[in-house]
Amino acid sequence: MNKIARRKFITLSAAAAAGCLLHPGSEAQAQDLPQITEDDPLAMALKYTHDASAVDPALRTQPAADQSCMNCAQLQGSEGDEWRPCAIFVGKLVNAKGWCSVWVPKP
Repeated sequence: MNKIARRKFITLSAAAAAGCLLHPGSEAQAQDLPQITEDDPLAMALKYTHDASAVDPALRTQPAADQSCMNCAQLQGSEGDEWRPCAIFVGKLVNAKGWCSVWVPKP
């Protein structure tokens, strides 16, 4: 690395660090996110429902009576919360008792 590139790197790094200290980013909290509705286009396409017990297990791609968002690998957030973020429905909360066709068992 030559001196000019190194100087520029150090200057830009210092400016970026100062910017982070002066104006920290705001991280979205789960309570700030809207709850997904069953009539949301993506929810409809993935057959999302707020109540997994209302879905006939025979109609599921991986039939099992105990599938719900609670035991899906896609669900994020804190255990015990009724509404939590999901890796599939980015920017929206799903009901932990819900279900969709992208259900994947937790490892």
